[in-house]
Amino acid sequence: MPQNVSEFVWNRLSEWGLSRVYGYPGDGVGGLDVALEKAKDFMHYVQVRHEEMAAFMASAHAKFTGQPGLCYATSGPGAIHLLTGLYDAKADHVPVVAIVGQQARAALGSSYQQEVDLQTLFADVTEYVMTATIPGQVRTLIDRAVRIAQARRAVTCVIIPNDLQELAYADLPMVHGATHTGVGYPGESNLPGQAALQRAADILNEGKKVAMLVGAGCLSATDEVIAVAERLGAGVAKALLGKAAVPDDLPYVTGSLGLLGTKPSWDLMQDCDTLFMVGSAFPYSEFLPKPGSARGVQIDIDGANLSLRYPMEFSLVGDSAETLRALLPLLQQKTNTGWRKAVEEGVASWWKTLEERAMVAAEPINPQRVFWELSPRLPENCILTADSGSTANWYARDIKIRRGMKASLSGGLASLGAATPYAMAAKMAFPERTVIGFIGDGAMQMNGLNVMITVSKYWREWSNPHFVIMVLNNRDLNQVTWEERIQLGDGKTELTQSIPDFPYHKYAELIGLKGIFCDDPNNIAAAWEEALAADRPVILEMYTDPNVPPLPPHITLKDAKNFMTMMVDEPELGSVLMNSAKQILASVLPDKS
Repeated sequence: MPQNVSEFVWNRLSEWGLSRVYGYPGDGVGGLDVALEKAKDFMHYVQVRHEEMAAFMASAHAKFTGQPGLCYATSGPGAIHLLTGLYDAKADHVPVVAIVGQQARAALGSSYQQEVDLQTLFADVTEYVMTATIPGQVRTLIDRAVRIAQARRAVTCVIIPNDLQELAYADLPMVHGATHTGVGYPGESNLPGQAALQRAADILNEGKKVAMLVGAGCLSATDEVIAVAERLGAGVAKALLGKAAVPDDLPYVTGSLGLLGTKPSWDLMQDCDTLFMVGSAFPYSEFLPKPGSARGVQIDIDGANLSLRYPMEFSLVGDSAETLRALLPLLQQKTNTGWRKAVEEGVASWWKTLEERAMVAAEPINPQRVFWELSPRLPENCILTADSGSTANWYARDIKIRRGMKASLSGGLASLGAATPYAMAAKMAFPERTVIGFIGDGAMQMNGLNVMITVSKYWREWSNPHFVIMVLNNRDLNQVTWEERIQLGDGKTELTQSIPDFPYHKYAELIGLKGIFCDDPNNIAAAWEEALAADRPVILEMYTDPNVPPLPPHITLKDAKNFMTMMVDEPELGSVLMNSAKQILASVLPDKS
């Protein structure tokens, strides 16, 4: 049947297998808006409250499903609003396609209302951005945008002027200068050659103390990572985006590495003689072995990530699962179990330390305990999201992830305010699964309250209503406060760090959701159980102490000096010192039995 350009766009995206789009309307996409109503049987439209949330949701959709995320926005300010979420996708190398409106073609260049040079605007964040000028061109632009996004794990953008959207669509004639593209994701060669595999295996076989570091590239390689770790007698540390790659109940999994990481992961990297990094562009070189102290082997699907953080002796370009599977027969079974035993002892001791820290009293609630109490109560196959504040510390350390669970956050960009749109996207993609988001009060005030309105609009569509957003209400932009204390040696700057005390649980009730408030540590477990059993989405407000320190996995002399300097200007010195002393004591004496 005859169709206009806008109708063709949604039909073509559907042919690519894309079935959900996150967006917000506007006159710059009026034709696309009207066409979406006609396409609702095959293109599920999720109306967000702000375009930034649409881009975050598209990024999260790509992370949780492996398929390209799709978002759209109107021209001018709407298009500008997409940027943060699109940069999140770029930083974490996931495919997202953005469809964006523009002013009428005849108006471009005239400083027309809402006219923005969108090609320049999106040039840095995208691998491909193009403006359509005639109807027959749109097929090529859509096909290229989806294919390049998937092939390069990147952000792409198609800009469609509003007058073009309602013109009749027709394919270009078979003439010189016209192209005729097709639908279909690119096949990839994801396996290195045999000689390269053997060379990598030789290095790993010679290692006596192998440390593995796995990231998001291993989320679909759980069995392969475990098999290789068992063969090599290796300890396994995880980059934060790879938290769900291997379960935390394995005794040799040391947990997260880095500023939010664990002591066993730090020890693993400092003591190993061979580093095997798989599917990770982990950013912090200072947490890896000292160059020259360990031989290195790396696997990554993107050759640009090889030897980026550590000077590897040999690297392989390939898919993590396929490459590990091919490598396994070439690896020799380690018979000296001393290294693995030491790793496992360190892990066991660390979990005791975390429990001691979590159970230390605070005023009124120790935030670590909020996560520690949830961990054994996590539903099977649940999906977890975390924000880029102090919640990320406790999510990284205190949550024991199990096989079958999914988990993610804004990794490379570490953007505040990603937890709630991530949770929303996870629930839309997997409505049958329980979704739990962890967010601080700063991020909740920034945009989380906004996203909960979207939740209230759509939750009745879900086959399983279990959806919990847990807010740490500590009246403080806590992560930055502690960074300034430790990294800058300054006390809390109340002018910038203190934020309003807002009744998040009452807000939930205002929009038809369930609100739960907890300010008693003895009620934390019951509050979680009530939230996880609720018949509708929940905002669970935990009233926590802002002065419980997120201790790093190791404390440098510089950190210690800055902490001592901070005392001169710290307005909450008594609480900071008391909580820090309790946490350090729990670390030194983790086992009271």
